Amino acid sequence: MEKKVLIIEDEQPIVDIIKFNLRKEGYTVLEAYDGAYGLELALSKSPDLILLDVMLPRMDGFEVCRKVREKSAVPIIMLTAREEEVDKVLGLELGADDYITKPFSIRELTARIKANLRRTNIDKSDDAVEENVISSGNLSINIERYEVLKDGKAVDITVREFELLKFLAMQPEKIFSRENLLEKVWGYEYYGDVRTVDVTVRRLREKIEDDPSNPKYIMTKRGVGYYFGK
Repeated sequence: MEKKVLIIEDEQPIVDIIKFNLRKEGYTVLEAYDGAYGLELALSKSPDLILLDVMLPRMDGFEVCRKVREKSAVPIIMLTAREEEVDKVLGLELGADDYITKPFSIRELTARIKANLRRTNIDKSDDAVEENVISSGNLSINIERYEVLKDGKAVDITVREFELLKFLAMQPEKIFSRENLLEKVWGYEYYGDVRTVDVTVRRLREKIEDDPSNPKYIMTKRGVGYYFGK
C-alpha cells in the first residue's frame, strides 16, 4: 500500500517540488496551504507522515503540531526557514519527530521521510503474531504492537519515542551517545542536532517515569550518553 504524506506549507513552489519528487518515489501526496485546513486533513485523512511548515496562515505549525499530537502519533517533520534553536526545540517539545531547515535538498528530505516512516506500518489486528514483551518494574513494552503500558495502563507515545525506548530497552545498561542514537534510532547519518535526542528523552521520561527528574528507566551517563536501567 502506498504511504500517504501530507504537506502543510503555504509556499506553492515548495509544495510543487516536494510533491513531484515524492510521487516519483511512489508516495500519495495530500497538500494544504494553511494550518487550519492542514489540521483538518491531518485528522480526517490519516496520513502516514506530515511535513509541517512553522510559519503558516490561520494557524501556525506549532499549534497544528500540538493539536495533532492530542489525537495522533503520526510522524511529523517540521519545515522551518528559521535558524533560531528555540524554534527547533519548541517543535520537538510539542511532539514533532524531526525538523529540517530551509533551504533543504530533496535528497535529504526524502531520506528523512523514509527514516521516519520506517517500521511504522504495524498490523495490530494480527493476534496470531507471537508477542515480544519487555517488562521492567511497572513498565511493559510490547515490541510487536508498539504499545507501552505503565501500571497496566496504555501510555500515549509517538513512534519515535517508542523506537528510542525499544532500542535502549533491548540493550539494557549499554550506553549510547546521542550521535549514535541519531544514527540508530532516527535512521539517518548525522544530519540532525543532538538536541533532538535530548528533547525526545525528556518527553519520554515525562510519560514513563514516576519521577522524571530522578529516572530509573532512561538513564544518563554524564558526558557519554543514555542507557536503559534494569
